[in-house]
Amino acid sequence: MNWTPSPNFQPRPQDAVIDMLVLHYTGMQSRDAALARLCDAAAEVSAHYLIDEAGEITQLVAEENRAWHAGKSSWRGHADVNSRSIGIELVNPGHEFGYRPFPGAQIAALTDLAGTILARWPIPARNVVGHSDVAPTRKMDPGGLFPWRRLAEAGIGLWPEPAPAGGDAAPRLRQYGYGWDKEADLETVIAAFQRHFRPSRCDGKFDAETDAALNGLIHQL
Repeated sequence: MNWTPSPNFQPRPQDAVIDMLVLHYTGMQSRDAALARLCDAAAEVSAHYLIDEAGEITQLVAEENRAWHAGKSSWRGHADVNSRSIGIELVNPGHEFGYRPFPGAQIAALTDLAGTILARWPIPARNVVGHSDVAPTRKMDPGGLFPWRRLAEAGIGLWPEPAPAGGDAAPRLRQYGYGWDKEADLETVIAAFQRHFRPSRCDGKFDAETDAALNGLIHQL
């Protein structure tokens, strides 16, 4: 593992509990461009780790410190996600520059790293999330090509076992952890849920398959 310190961090609040792992893609044209931005004091963004497409890991911020990766976000009613999370950036050009599948070497390195993080901190499976889960109206990463199911099968995060349909979308999405302000944004939040748990069609429509996936996750809580 490489160590390239970023200036973009601060101490966590004294009462902070590290109980979230947030995964991102870089959304930039190269690994070097992403690393430069994450280490640029003027950019005011960072993450604890960066994993390139060959599986090389670079640590930027010590886990004990608060990196600046989630921005305006919330999960399970907590608005300050940065204070309670560890952030990992995966090198991928993202939707703006030619989104593509994540290579096997990159996901293998992520699986190993995430396993060690989960061994160090009390992070429940439902708190292993994507940037689009904690900021569903702003972000799309790591996107529908990210292999969430493969990670869940390795013990990192949850994957739904479909259950019978359960009713209205909004209260159950909030029960699982999603947060949003405007009623009109519900379709965008449903699409974010689908991007994680039903990536075959991320259209924001709360169909029976999406309903069953959400109900299956709630049954695992």
